[in-house]
Amino acid sequence: MKAICQIKVDELAEAAGLIRCGQLVAFPTETVYGLGANALDEAAVNRIFEAKGRPATSPLIVHVDSIEMARQVVAEWPKPAQDLAERFWPGALTLVLPKRVGIPDRVTAGLPTVGVRVPSHALARALIRAAGVPIAAPSANRFTEVSPTTAEHVRQSL
Repeated sequence: MKAICQIKVDELAEAAGLIRCGQLVAFPTETVYGLGANALDEAAVNRIFEAKGRPATSPLIVHVDSIEMARQVVAEWPKPAQDLAERFWPGALTLVLPKRVGIPDRVTAGLPTVGVRVPSHALARALIRAAGVPIAAPSANRFTEVSPTTAEHVRQSL
């Protein structure tokens, strides 16, 4: 990864383009900074694991901007999922559902399910919307380090 910068609203198009081109982008969420890649691009997802030193047995959460986008990454969308999503999204609720064919096994650590959520941070949702793809994003730090809460923490870690 060449550089990590704090994303500003006027830089969303560039960050979204990087995501679409298979690159990594660090971005804020309501909890910590995430290190995001196109969740549908296995090579991009591999870059997350390489950058973090994350074990392949640790699945990633897929961040989406809406219920509609969530439905694109899961094989089924039961009524309880709809009810929970309507009540708690956007927010720090992750739904774990059967994954749709085409979601890279690397995202899910080979599991038949995928964790999906809509972050409540407006900038995170704007990035996902601008990229037009679901974004796989763990915290933006080396695997054994404390999760970053500022852009400076990300710079120091990665």
